[in-house]
Amino acid sequence: MSKGSPISPSLMAAKSAGAAKASEKVDRAADAVVDNAATLSPVLGPNNVVPPTVMTGSEAIVRSLEELGVDDIFGLPGGAILPTYDPLMASKMNHVLVRHEQGAGHAAQGYAMVTGRVGVCIATSGPGATNLVTAIMDAHMDSVPLVAITGQVSAAVIGTDAFQEADIVGITMPITKHSFLVTDAEDIPHVMAEAFHLASTGRPGPVLVDIAKNAQVSNMTFSWPPKVDLPGYRPVVRGHNKQVREAARLIAESKKPVLYVGGGVVKGHASAELLELAELTGAPVVTTLMAKGAFPDSHKQHVGMPGMHGSVSAVTALQQADLLITLGARFDDRVTGVLSTFAPNAKVIHADIDPAEISKNRLADVPIVGSVKEIIPELSEAVRTQFSQSGTPDLEAWWSFLNNLRETYPLGWTEPEDGLSAPQRVIERIGALTGPEGIYVAGVGQHQMWAAQFIKYERPHAWLNSGGAGTMGYAVPAAMGAKVGEPDRVVWAIDGDGCFQMTNQELATCAINKIPIKVAIINNSSLGMVRQWQTLFYDGRYSNTDLNTGHDTIRIPDFVKLADAYGCAALRCERDEDIDATIQKALEINDRPVVIDFVVSPNSMVWPMVPAGVSNDQIQVARNMTPEWEEED
Repeated sequence: MSKGSPISPSLMAAKSAGAAKASEKVDRAADAVVDNAATLSPVLGPNNVVPPTVMTGSEAIVRSLEELGVDDIFGLPGGAILPTYDPLMASKMNHVLVRHEQGAGHAAQGYAMVTGRVGVCIATSGPGATNLVTAIMDAHMDSVPLVAITGQVSAAVIGTDAFQEADIVGITMPITKHSFLVTDAEDIPHVMAEAFHLASTGRPGPVLVDIAKNAQVSNMTFSWPPKVDLPGYRPVVRGHNKQVREAARLIAESKKPVLYVGGGVVKGHASAELLELAELTGAPVVTTLMAKGAFPDSHKQHVGMPGMHGSVSAVTALQQADLLITLGARFDDRVTGVLSTFAPNAKVIHADIDPAEISKNRLADVPIVGSVKEIIPELSEAVRTQFSQSGTPDLEAWWSFLNNLRETYPLGWTEPEDGLSAPQRVIERIGALTGPEGIYVAGVGQHQMWAAQFIKYERPHAWLNSGGAGTMGYAVPAAMGAKVGEPDRVVWAIDGDGCFQMTNQELATCAINKIPIKVAIINNSSLGMVRQWQTLFYDGRYSNTDLNTGHDTIRIPDFVKLADAYGCAALRCERDEDIDATIQKALEINDRPVVIDFVVSPNSMVWPMVPAGVSNDQIQVARNMTPEWEEED
């Protein structure tokens, strides 16, 4: 019908009927708003009440994010999500345009890790969605609250192998808390609210919301808050009183207790509660790779990080303990070594928000399901009561044994014989010159372990890394997200030359958006951890681990030129005497990203080490050197 043409009576009647139906629908929605006002968790936004309003599904997506309190989004547009990018232009939310969807996912993770809020990433269908899969899996393994929004082809062609169609719901089902497919625009508000509720409550994790294009362009009636209906999803928060009392009894009877602290204490924001329990019990504390900073490294009761590259004191404390007070940890293989030989004489108290983790790998003598934020204070109170009745345990002999280990086997390194810098020194100086208020984000490999070992973490949310998945390419985009979330802190991405080359394109994102992260490339010209294993277990046969990035006359790529091309400040450090000055210069540059190419020895190794497939009792502090110690009676 051309503009200005008369409207037929039948069309007028149809429009009138449609308007009446829409009006009735709006009235019903208005009544529901009041009923639903208390259904959303307070963490999900300002709890505004929005009366029924007709808008498109795309506008509803944007409005839902606003009502959920989202400030920052990381994404990349494409055809199937394009309708949503149009109303996003008018939103006050900050959208960071990444250069690769994987970068969006890791950035959302970094943002969530430092803020405690749900990270949000967005991508189009097909390859856009599948490029998010690695980050989604990473968030799943490390329990990071993440909502990934993807566009999907129209519902009418789903299943026909339409252009850029991928069954992203099916692909991500094993690596999310839940995956939604939205084909009706009316479902958008409640699905978005449910996604954020799932991601942020119980054990945090990623949730996917896949929205068909027809749902984005269709009209719907938006109101807020929607009704959240998740039958069967009722995370337990408080611990069972009887179990808590039994745990206190075991603590009072123990002669060699250890507080085995996992990343759940960081995710549960329970560091202050942990400190109180530790000082009350006097027990040694070990913090896993994911729990660095949950308990101050400088505290006299902290005996180190356990695991494959943990300290001798931490690994041995677990092995010789008679009681493991396990808080928000999951007995993963990197901590336990050969599971059947792990802490063979210890009883186990295991507190975790996820009941599926308890007794999954190690049978718990006292299982406590709930939030460590709630359980730890309850346990502290029960311990006080128990101590008042039975007295405080004498741990003097236990501490004498552990202190001897700390003095005999401190963390350190051997100076390289090739004249190049020790990577451990570089990382230690970054931490020392930046201080505990900085944020340190590591890639995966040797530099990750050295960053965990040689930087002192005094507070939670200062240490980010890919623990469960071990994702190369994590550091730069995660640091970018962390800097967006905590713009007033210094954020370092400590990366390897191999990891850096997987996602360094996000330096462009940082430069354009004025996100001044600092990147330290620990450049040993190789895939360092793989090379270490080839040295130790493959007789030095270095199959495909030389990257040619740092020690030859030809550097491919030249990281200084690359950083300069991306609009970053570019520095190189090749001598020990220049390390401090180079770091100081980087700390003084705050108007753009800084990239430092630290050329270090390829022969440096991560020690201590528990070789794969052996008991933690066989921890080595150097090549072919297993510590000898005697258990205290």
